[in-house]
Amino acid sequence: MENHFDVRLNPDKLVDGAKSVISLLYNYFPPEVQTRETYKISKYAYGEDYHQVVKKKLTQLVQYIQERSGDIQIRSFVDSAPVMERVWAEKAGLGWIGKHGLLINKQQGSFFFLAEIILDMELSYDHSLKTDHCGTCTKCVDACPTEAILPGKTIDASRCISYFTIELRDEIPAFVKGKFEDWIFGCDICQDVCPWNRFSLPHQEPDFLPQKDFLSMKKEDWIQLEESTFDRIFKKSAVKRAKYTGLKRNIGFLQKVSKSSD
Repeated sequence: MENHFDVRLNPDKLVDGAKSVISLLYNYFPPEVQTRETYKISKYAYGEDYHQVVKKKLTQLVQYIQERSGDIQIRSFVDSAPVMERVWAEKAGLGWIGKHGLLINKQQGSFFFLAEIILDMELSYDHSLKTDHCGTCTKCVDACPTEAILPGKTIDASRCISYFTIELRDEIPAFVKGKFEDWIFGCDICQDVCPWNRFSLPHQEPDFLPQKDFLSMKKEDWIQLEESTFDRIFKKSAVKRAKYTGLKRNIGFLQKVSKSSD
């Protein structure tokens, strides 16, 4: 977050003469989820990489705007530049930032991607919500097994299961042994327990549907997973970020925990 901090604060550094930020949500809550007794993948990575899927739609929307607005400066972003996406979405009235650090929409919950269009046009502006609807609820805080959710809507990324299973390239440290609850890529615990996600509806995006056999995979299937099968199932998925070796490391870490606890 410290990198390019001045750019995060000032959209004018991304688009000359920027006057407006259009914030958008795109639902990824799946119609079906994995079986209960298996190693788990975060729901956002079930299908194709959202960066590519959402970017294509943003490109079409930008073209539509340009065709009707003439010569303007405009760019679109989907987790692809130093943009404070949750802050802008909150300012636009799309929701509020919950204790788990994610944007929550009163009608849809939090299972959606955020995207932005920054342009040098004055628009009719929306306004942020006046109320934080989390209230005194602490379900996400209480449910986080690694205690990564801190006071003040702050996340200790170095304790987050998503960090350990996706970003970390070294061995997973011993102090989180037994705390992963079968997650091998990302983590949805804080979202799964959030009361607002009872309003989540299945997405209508074919590209977010998983490859054949994924939802039915048991633990034994994951343990025996070969690289060719990994490449087929996660051909265009964000899971590729962890790579085959990273996913096998995560599975191995959970296996060691299971054996040591038997």
